[in-house]
Amino acid sequence: MNVRRLISGTAVAAATALGLGTLSACSSDSSAADGSSGKLDVVASFYPMQYLAEQIGGGHVSVSTLTEPGQEPHDLEISAKQTVDLQKADAVLYLKGLQPAVDKAVAQSEAKTKIDAATLTTFEKHSGTGHSHEGEEAPSGESDEESSGLDPHVWLDPVRYAEIADGVSAAFQKADPANAAEYKKNAGALTAKLNSLNTSFEDGLKNTATKVFFTNHAAFGYLAERYGLTQEAITGVDPESEPSAARMKQLQQEAKADGVTTVFYETLVSDKTAKTLAEDAHLRTDVLDPLEGITKKSRGTDYLTVMEANLKALRTALGAK
Repeated sequence: MNVRRLISGTAVAAATALGLGTLSACSSDSSAADGSSGKLDVVASFYPMQYLAEQIGGGHVSVSTLTEPGQEPHDLEISAKQTVDLQKADAVLYLKGLQPAVDKAVAQSEAKTKIDAATLTTFEKHSGTGHSHEGEEAPSGESDEESSGLDPHVWLDPVRYAEIADGVSAAFQKADPANAAEYKKNAGALTAKLNSLNTSFEDGLKNTATKVFFTNHAAFGYLAERYGLTQEAITGVDPESEPSAARMKQLQQEAKADGVTTVFYETLVSDKTAKTLAEDAHLRTDVLDPLEGITKKSRGTDYLTVMEANLKALRTALGAK
C-alpha cells in the first residue's frame, strides 16, 4: 500500500473507539490537569511520543519520558521510580508493540488516561529483505517470529505520524477540556508541518538512480513503502541481532545488482556490522536516523530537522536527480 492521502478522516473516531477507553471523567473544574502544576502531567514512552505530547500540549502539559536520550528504546527496563510516575500520571502516551516492558507497566498502572498510539493509525508487516531478482529465491534474513510480527516504526512515515498526532490531540482535548481549543490548534500546526515534510520526501525521492537502500536494522519499512523505495536491512526489527554470513554475502551481491552506494547505520546502536559490510562491498557509509532518541550525535534537534537530514542522506545515496 502506498496511499497518497494525508490525515485520515477516521483518525479521531479510531482514537475514541480504540485508544481512549481508559479516559477518566473530568475533575470538578472540567480539567484533568495536575493539581500541583496546573498542567496535564504526561508520561511518554520514548522520543517520538514525547515530541507529539510537547508539540500538541504546548504550555498546558508537563512531559516526561521513560526512555532517556541515548538509550536504546527496544531494550528499556522500567525502574521503580518510573513505575510510580506512571501511577501518578494524568496521561501515558506509548506505542504498544515496541517496548514490551512499557506495555506491561502501562497495563498494570492506574494512570487516568492511557493513549496507545498503535490504535491511532494502521500497522503492517514489513520484511527487512525487500525483494529478489529474476532467477533468485526470495531472500530470508529474518526469523519466523520476526517476520510474522507487525512493524512498529510508524513514526517514520509522516502521514501515519500525522494520523497519530490527530488522535493524541483528541485524547488531550477529552482529558483536559478547558484547553481543548489550544490542543486542537497545536495539532493543526504540527499536521501542516508533517504534510509539508511528506511533500518534500515525495518530491525529493521521485527521480533517483536506484530505489534500494541498505540499513542497519529494519526500521524504515513504512518510509520505503510511502515513497516507492526498497529497504534491505542487515538485521531485522531487532537492532542488536547478528546477521548470518549468508546474509552478508547476499547483500554484497544485492549492492552490485541494484547500484547501491551506501550502507546506513544509526546513532544509538553499534555501527560495526554496517561498516564491515561497506568495507567488504566497497560501499560508503552514512547515518539514517530511526529517530528513536535525540542525542548530541543526531543531525538535528527535533523530529522535523532529523527527518530533513534523513531525506538529504537518502537523496545522496540513491542518486536523486
